[in-house]
Parts: sequence; structure tokens; C-alpha cells
Amino acid sequence: MAEENQRMSTTKTPTRRALLQAAAGAGAGFGLHPLLGSLANAQPASGKTLTVAIPGVPVTLDPINLTNHDWMAASQTIYENLVEFDVNGEMRPQLAAAMPTVSPDKTTYTFDLRDNVYFHNGKKFSAEDVKYSYEYLLDPENKAVRRPVFARIEKVSVINPLRVEFKLSEPYGPWLAFQTKCMGIFPAGSREANSPDVFRNAPAGLGTGPGIFEEWKPNEYISFRRNPNYWRKGLPSWERLVIRQINEESVRVAYLLSGQVDLISAPPPRDFERLKKMANLSGGSRATLGGWFAINTNNSKPPFDDVNFRKAISHAIDRDVIANKVYYGLLSPAAMPAPKGAWWYNESHDRAASFDLAKAQDLLARSKYPKGASFDLAIPAEPYLLDVKDAALVIQSQLSKIGVTVNLKVSEFQVFFAAAVKGEQQAGMFVNMSPGEPTYHLQNSLTPNQLLTKTVNYDGPEMLALLKQGFAEDDREKAKQIYSNLQAVLVRDMPMIWVGFVHAANLWRKATVKEFTVNQGVTFSCRDVA
Repeated sequence: MAEENQRMSTTKTPTRRALLQAAAGAGAGFGLHPLLGSLANAQPASGKTLTVAIPGVPVTLDPINLTNHDWMAASQTIYENLVEFDVNGEMRPQLAAAMPTVSPDKTTYTFDLRDNVYFHNGKKFSAEDVKYSYEYLLDPENKAVRRPVFARIEKVSVINPLRVEFKLSEPYGPWLAFQTKCMGIFPAGSREANSPDVFRNAPAGLGTGPGIFEEWKPNEYISFRRNPNYWRKGLPSWERLVIRQINEESVRVAYLLSGQVDLISAPPPRDFERLKKMANLSGGSRATLGGWFAINTNNSKPPFDDVNFRKAISHAIDRDVIANKVYYGLLSPAAMPAPKGAWWYNESHDRAASFDLAKAQDLLARSKYPKGASFDLAIPAEPYLLDVKDAALVIQSQLSKIGVTVNLKVSEFQVFFAAAVKGEQQAGMFVNMSPGEPTYHLQNSLTPNQLLTKTVNYDGPEMLALLKQGFAEDDREKAKQIYSNLQAVLVRDMPMIWVGFVHAANLWRKATVKEFTVNQGVTFSCRDVA
């Protein structure tokens, strides 16, 4: 890694091995090792308090402006949507009483709403709140980060207090899936009655979810108290929820082993199998359909302005090594935007872009950069599901074999993401979590006027036409052919480089967490933890 990043690493917390040994000693001897002195002041997980630890730096709890997917565990404790994904990745009604009815032309969606839902401020939930929330999101003046994925919604109409209708400009099935990730329903009039800072960092009374916002202590935790009037009777099981911000994976494990937290996300892949077999811990992992791990290559900047160079990079990356030797099975290798467990996976297209060193060398020789090139690869410092820094070092080594030099640039996630949105990076590698349908990542990075359009700068009219066909097709077999044709275009143009799909993984304490299922969907849900 570059000297600058080596200097950064010297300021981090003690080594993973030292912390794990210290935490194990703390659990066995009822006393904390000196390395874990900071844990002495940690919030203990006791009684009816559920304490979880996740990485990342939250900057907002406003669902229409949130981009840090780990921290959706917090926002989705407050806010809910018309539909949701369950832990198995199946879509089901949430604030809606049933899945919507859809018009024959697939542009009108009608939802009947639950009649037993109340906001945390005591106001009864109704269709007016749905209309208000979406109209606020869609108003360009409000500059909502998540507006682009819902831009095809032309009109929201209240039919009666428990029925709401959406009119779309064209068939666009994915908008249902994106609700869970990019939206939340808040009370009518609440934006005018509260400052933006209230939605950002103190949204008390504004949601319908299982937890009522209590406190946000920056760089430490966000806490919630149980919603006593939650419409799902018997949930949640906890009286208080504390979500701690702990970026270093070894420290998350130390907190877990020493009893300071009940549940953690993003455990260290190297130690995961050993840790989950410990007497006091349980663990689980699941392949996701939406954990896209990719390199966004800016096609307007050399050397990625040459398609043969981009193809050479794809063929030079040995994804199996990354999956098995870096992430120990917590990554499914994929050279195309389709995991092997997905209905839209196509083996021939995946193979056509996968590791082949001879092909990589040949393509590089035919590119504008036959003697190799150098580029900066931006990566976030904090992990989301997996730490991409580990893979970046391996990719740096693999590309050196064809004469390509990779300069790694590590920055805090919000700095990294802001640069990506502005299109300032030559290339950026990160995990982009979608709701588990085929198009989110493609839309977000490869279509006009989306959040990450400028990170890639791809002009792909054929891909856009195929996406439009896919949006309107609800027959699975016909849709599969459409997405096969789309992947053929991606193999030809290689607008970005896909590495694989991450697995969701968690560790938890047996003594305090009685029921937990690793979520295949967007993020883990605190609501259902028993």
C-alpha cells in the first residue's frame, strides 16, 4: 500500500490477534485486559437492552438521504414503508395491508393500508402521510439524495384514508424493491414543522417503526426505546436498543466476547468460522443477491477510456483467490452483475469476463496502453459487510503481473462517497448493497442522472433499452432472456469491473440473543431479535 496509507495503519487500534486474546481472557477471568481499557466504560448488554455493534460513520437518520447501508439498521427501526423484504429476501407488505394491485399497463399501483398503525407522536397513519412523504421526496427543491430512483412516479393520489394510488410515467417494477432501501413514511406536515436537523439526528415522533428515537451520541451510539404501540403485537422483544459505532472489526469482536454487546455485523472473515464455534457464541452467514462488490471505473478518464484496457483488468483479476484466500468463503466470485444463486445468472457471460491471464495480456497489448498504465483506486476506510482494503491489496498485486500499477487511496467513507458522486475518482471499489433485484447497481452507476452516474460515465443505449424491457416484464423466463442479452452487452463494453457478491454474516451471544436469522436482504433487522 502507498506510504501514506501505511502511516494511517500505524495509528489504528491494537492488532486483531492481541485484541481477540485479550477479549477471550476478559470473558474467562471476569476482568479486562489492559488493551481493552476503553471497554470498561462501554454500555453493558443487560436486562431488556439489546446492544449491537456495526461499522461505518452515520451522518443522517433521514431515510431519503441515507447512503450508509449498515446504518439503515437504525433508520429502519424508526421508519417503515409500504412493503419490505423479509430475512429470506421475499417481498411482503409492511404498512400496506397487502401487496398492491397493478393496472394492466403496469403503470398504476394501488395500495390498501393497515388500519392499526400509529406514528410515534400518536398520530394515526393514513394515505395522506404516504402521499405527503412521496411528494416531498419527489420535489426537486428538496434535493433528496434518493429522488432519482423514484423519478418515474408522476402522481400520488389519496383514494380514501386507507387507500393510495401511484401513477408511473412508464412500467417500472423495481420501484417496489427500492422502497425498503431508499424510503420511509413520515407524518404529513412534519417537514415544515421540524428543521432538517431533526430528521437528520433527532427524529423523535416521526416514524411508525418498532423503536422510538432516544439519543445519538456521535462516534459512539444511537439508542431507541421500545414503541409500546407498535402495530406488530409482541414486537420488539427488547425495551431498549443501542446501536454502537465500532469500525475496527477486532474491537467489535472484543466487545462481543467481553459481553459488552449482544450482536455484531461484519465479523473478520479469517476468524469467523472459529469464533462462531466458541461455546458462548453463535454465528451465521448467507449469500446475498444484492451485495455487489465492484470497481467503478471512470470511462472518461485514462486509462479507462479504452475498452480493451477495461477488459484486460477484468481478466487479470483472479476472483477465486479473493473469495477463498481473502474472505474465506464470505464472497461469491462473479465477473458479471449476477450472483450464482440469482435467477438472472448466466454462466457463459460470467465465464467470458472472468480470470484469464493470457487473455488479459493480449487485450492490454491491443489497447491504447500496451506497455501498461497506472491508476488510482479509491477505497473506503470502513467496512460494509466486508473490508474492501483486503481485496484491494490482492488486486494491486494481481494487476502488477500485466504491468498495471494500482495506487491505493484510502479515505473515510463519506469523503470517498462524495468524491464518487462528483466523478472525481479514476476508479473506486466498494460494496453497493441493493434489495436483491437485477437492476439497482446498474441503474445507480450506468444510467443517466443517477447517484453514481459520474463515477462511470458510460454511454450505453443498448443497455438502457434492455433495462426498459426488463422493467416492464413480469414473466420470469422472458425476463431472464432480457437480462442475458443485457449481460452480453456488458461483456462487450465492460463499463466497470465486477468482483463478486458479498455474504451477510453475523456473530451473537447465546446467553442474550435467543432468536436471530441472518438477513439476505438490505441489512439486519433489529425488530425481530429475541
